[in-house]
This record gives sequence, structure tokens and C-alpha cells, in this order.
Amino acid sequence: MTDLSEGVRTAIAEHADWPTTAELVADQLRKYLPGPEVLTAEQRLGEPDGYTSHNLHIEPDGSFSIIAVVWRPGQLTRIHDHLTWCVVGVIQGTEHEELFDAGLNLIGRSDNQIGDVSGFAPPGDIHRVHNTSDTTAISIHIYGTDVTRTGSSVRRFYN
Repeated sequence: MTDLSEGVRTAIAEHADWPTTAELVADQLRKYLPGPEVLTAEQRLGEPDGYTSHNLHIEPDGSFSIIAVVWRPGQLTRIHDHLTWCVVGVIQGTEHEELFDAGLNLIGRSDNQIGDVSGFAPPGDIHRVHNTSDTTAISIHIYGTDVTRTGSSVRRFYN
């Protein structure tokens, strides 16, 4: 996590706008994407009641958080957007993502595989993630905030 954390610091130091920062951070995650062993065997099992997250690194100044999210088969998020830019990289399994416009019209879908990395920033970050496979999926999420202070990276949920 040391190289990834340093890479994210370097990207943030560019003081770019949020979409550009998301791309710069995505480049760092592609370079330093860890494997599933970043979590313990027990953490990699996930939880039966819903997807679970594990804080891997919270930058002391609050500028970013690196989180691992574990999704058992069938688990999904509600449709939501974010407080700030976000970068995601899949390290195990497949994550199905649906993208929505401001009217909650479906505008895109993707099946993100191991090694796929994407970044986005508000506005235009309304989405839902779903593990549609029959195996556990794990992804690394980097958010431009301290999630331990905000409680979540989610700005709002949509029905």
C-alpha cells in the first residue's frame, strides 16, 4: 500500500480539477493495483448481509481514503452518487456497473474484470454496482475524502 499511497499523493499534488484528478489517481491504481492478498483470508469471504468494506489507508490530512470492498454473489449497491472523485480497480471476480443520467435513465453498463480500473467525478457519477457472478468479487476504491470522517463516500441515494 505504500507505493499506491505515495502515487495517490503525487496525483493529488497536481491540484487538478476533479475529473483530471480521478484520471491521475486511476493511472496510479493501474500501476500499483494490489492483489486480493491485501485482505486477510477471513476478510476476503465477505458478509452474508451485504457487501462490506475495509479501510486500507486513510491519509492523515483527510485528502483521500483507500478502501477494499468485498461483494458476495448477488450483492449490490443502491443507485447513488459521490461526495468527491472516485477511482475503482477490480482485484478479484467481476463487478457489473450501471451508469445513470440525472433523470435516472440507464445510459451505460459494463462488466469490470480483474485489472480493470476506472475513475469518475461529480457530476455524472450516478451509478449502481452489482456482483452478478457466482463468485466473490473484490475491488479497491480510492475516494478524495476521509471516509472515516464523512461516514461514507456516498452523497445521496436514489430510488
